[in-house]
Amino acid sequence: MPSAPHDAGREALLAAAAAFFDEGHFVRELARRVAIRSTSQEAGAAPELRRYLEGEIAPSLAALGFEWRLHDNPVPGGGPLLTAERIEDAALPTVLMYGHGDVVRGQDEAWTRGQGPWTLAVEGERLYGRGSADNKGQHTINLAALALVLQQRGRLGFNLEWLFETGEETGSPGLAAFCAQERERLAADVLIASDGPRLSRERPTVFLGSRGVANFTLELQLRESGHHSGNWGGLLRNPATVLASAIACLVDARGVIRVPALRPPPIPANVRRALQGLVFGGDPGDPAIDPDWGEPGLTPAERVIGWNTLEVLALGAGNPAAPVNAIPPAAKAWLHMRWVVGTDIGRLGEAVREHLAAHGLADVQVGEPELTGATRLDPDDPWVRFTLASLERSTGRAPVLLPNLGGSLPNDVFADILGLPTVWIPHSYAGCRQHAPDEHLLAPVAREALQLMCGLFWDLAEQAGTLPRRG
Repeated sequence: MPSAPHDAGREALLAAAAAFFDEGHFVRELARRVAIRSTSQEAGAAPELRRYLEGEIAPSLAALGFEWRLHDNPVPGGGPLLTAERIEDAALPTVLMYGHGDVVRGQDEAWTRGQGPWTLAVEGERLYGRGSADNKGQHTINLAALALVLQQRGRLGFNLEWLFETGEETGSPGLAAFCAQERERLAADVLIASDGPRLSRERPTVFLGSRGVANFTLELQLRESGHHSGNWGGLLRNPATVLASAIACLVDARGVIRVPALRPPPIPANVRRALQGLVFGGDPGDPAIDPDWGEPGLTPAERVIGWNTLEVLALGAGNPAAPVNAIPPAAKAWLHMRWVVGTDIGRLGEAVREHLAAHGLADVQVGEPELTGATRLDPDDPWVRFTLASLERSTGRAPVLLPNLGGSLPNDVFADILGLPTVWIPHSYAGCRQHAPDEHLLAPVAREALQLMCGLFWDLAEQAGTLPRRG
């Protein structure tokens, strides 16, 4: 995409974004939202989840000229959802944006910095508080950028739909069903959203989807009780030993997946190009990467973004806290697979059973897998080129392109159910302590992100006539 000419209006907007942050307006808005205890992981949270949407987000959107509507979740017990729209001209492109207003448990007693999870505290460059990074801080940046654009231009120059949910931290129950029901209401040309981390704090990042998740169990129950190892050792099969062999049959001692059906297709050439030279880790607090772990012949970036991984999350037999000299009656393991587009994940359970049976382990029981989908927009998509060019124009340096996130998001809902190209611009970093005590947002990253989103919205309006539309 050709570089854009000098634009005084755009530069003034980015300066206004910096001033908005420097004068404390962003911190005040985020503090108000962090104070709402909208944790979806605790019983009795429904009133606070509803208050976050109806009492905080809805008025903010209404002030920007959006018409909003609160929806009950189609899944019993699921948190409410909110949609909002600002339609300026049916001939203009329509963007769908997404955010989640729920957070994980506060873990109040374990916080060591700030003032606990529900009071935003500024300490140096860190903004401490639950949801500061995941996801209240990120959608607060995007809402503030929209307000700044409207303040300067009086219009967006494109149409915008918002979708907020309040169950992302519990697996987004009802989100897929809701989007299927509301497909016409949520019709758009692209999803542009913010969640997850940048590659590193210094490098603006764009990702285009996420790896999927498959959780399943391996279990072997041989007897009702344990038996003395001196009297019965050598006569009775040990379920822990058998289960360890079953795990080693699926993934070897270097983390290489041994089941052919669980291995992905070759990494596409444009995905390899996007990952070339990217370095993961290295920030303070990051663990050291094990260079010999995982699929041989791949770079670390290819292993975490472009390949499948199979992990053992937990393994149990006997009583590890107080072992006794007895052969345990049963053993169980919890396995976790991250998978990329192109994997025949629908055959996971069948493939594991067949592989174990072929190795004499047919009596190991394989639990029914719990799945979330994998997505990846083509890195050469025009929306990707537009976004990368806009971010580079705002910072003067090329952003990182990740074809998909190593982690997982409900992006399959937007890509598969709504049929949208999906572009994610994260405003956090890997060391933000999300889901843990002392969660924080980095002020320099948030300030830059506010400018990036202002620039993106400005460019979207300026190039509205050339951007791809749904057929």
